[in-house]
Amino acid sequence: MVAAKKRILFIASEMSPYLEETEFSSMINQLAIKSNDSGLEVRCIMPRFGVINERRHRLHEVVRLSGINVSIDNDDYPLQIKVASLPNARLQVYFLENEDFFKRKFVYHDENEKWFDDNDLRTIFFCKGALETVKKFGWPPDIIHCSGWMTGLIPMYIKTAYKKEPVFSNSKVVFTIGQNTFKEKLGAKFLKLATIHANIKDKDLEPYKDANNAAMFRGGAANADAITFGAEKVDKKLMEEFGKVRGKKVLSFNPDGDLTDYLQLYTDLSAK
Repeated sequence: MVAAKKRILFIASEMSPYLEETEFSSMINQLAIKSNDSGLEVRCIMPRFGVINERRHRLHEVVRLSGINVSIDNDDYPLQIKVASLPNARLQVYFLENEDFFKRKFVYHDENEKWFDDNDLRTIFFCKGALETVKKFGWPPDIIHCSGWMTGLIPMYIKTAYKKEPVFSNSKVVFTIGQNTFKEKLGAKFLKLATIHANIKDKDLEPYKDANNAAMFRGGAANADAITFGAEKVDKKLMEEFGKVRGKKVLSFNPDGDLTDYLQLYTDLSAK
């Protein structure tokens, strides 16, 4: 009997060539391709921000995955899912789309560099929407690698709201701490809105209480099974807090782009 391929899901707020906000976007691209070439079954999920050119990147709607509504604070938001094949690789990238949250032609700030007031809702919609999409796939990932501050709630959601979902029962989570890219806050209602399930308690939300860039990285890393650093310059407090964590594998930033350590990390985690 042939052993089933290990499955790895990359959930990222940016990924080359679609969106390149930081240097880690190209690393995610390379990791996805290298994982695929190494015999892992790979899928990727990211937001379909309005700056991503649908025609150039050949995005098309996945009809079989349509019809998902993401519920946040008693409001339902429709989720559309589009897909593209990553250039030079035989793997799929799924884009989560919503008219209200992601159609605008800017990412986190408007043309006057003003922070979008609904970045809190956009973040929660993306995190919950990504996990609902995986449920709809019916595709249980062995490894989920989250990168970008916008994915920071996902490791916590997997341990709380989605803990009893069969599709995530064997999933191990890798979280990448990157460079801080914004100074604003996600707002006073962020923690309330992020409480999408009765299983989420105050202690689960504690790492996110500052509702800023570092807090999103802190919460993601605190709930992950392994931590990596995706930039040379990260928040000093985060480096002190997560540079060495007992019981967790930690990968420091490697500017040479050698991905062998990542592949070994995925192998080690999926074997546990």
